[in-house]
Amino acid sequence: MSVLLLRLAGPLQAWGSAARFARRTTENAPTKSGIIGLLAGAQGRSREADLSDLASLRFGVRIDQPGTRLRDFQTAHHADSGKAMPLSERFYLEDAVFVAAVEGEPGLIDELHAAVREPAYLPYLGRRSCPPARPIDMGVRDSTDLESALRQADWQASSWHQRRARAAAVTAASRSTPPRPPTIRLDLLIDCAPDEDPDVTQRDEPVSFTPRHRQYGLRGIKTLTVHLPAGEAESPHHDPIAALRKA
Repeated sequence: MSVLLLRLAGPLQAWGSAARFARRTTENAPTKSGIIGLLAGAQGRSREADLSDLASLRFGVRIDQPGTRLRDFQTAHHADSGKAMPLSERFYLEDAVFVAAVEGEPGLIDELHAAVREPAYLPYLGRRSCPPARPIDMGVRDSTDLESALRQADWQASSWHQRRARAAAVTAASRSTPPRPPTIRLDLLIDCAPDEDPDVTQRDEPVSFTPRHRQYGLRGIKTLTVHLPAGEAESPHHDPIAALRKA
């Protein structure tokens, strides 16, 4: 098996699994349906396309920087009549960073990796109004499993968050009896194996993205903890308009 790693970082993200009508909520971490949609879009698939091969991929996400929840209100008017539409309440995750991963056969993973590097449709973080702030591609890990790839990936949190988390970890470690090496604790959410009992369930298993009848199934999730050394890792710099400056 191979694993494709994705860096999901941006000013705003929104990953809804039960959002409807005028109230659009977000989960605390990327959903499987959101990531499968991102990958399908990168490949140029239509909303009516078969998703069975992508849905069968095992999915996991590591919460490197939880971010904060932002509440917003939006208004709109009908384009033809000018009539005011209902007030829309929308929630976002602000300043969050995640490492998402999908595990599957090497051939399909390589195809998805190529699509992420040269996407047919621009990727976004749950909603079109949420562009990524850094490159999404983190490469492919061959001959490994999903959990190991997520555990071994470098910490992707912003530099300011790393400094704050490291300081808190050092303080907590110094107060322990006996003193222990400082570590950073990260939450890890991965698909349950068929023979495992889930810690939580979520309706974000994609069945169909067709606008006429979107369908999602229940997904069992296992929650784990990752402990990383408290040393700071360099946060990669990304200028989204560098190409325009050169032009």
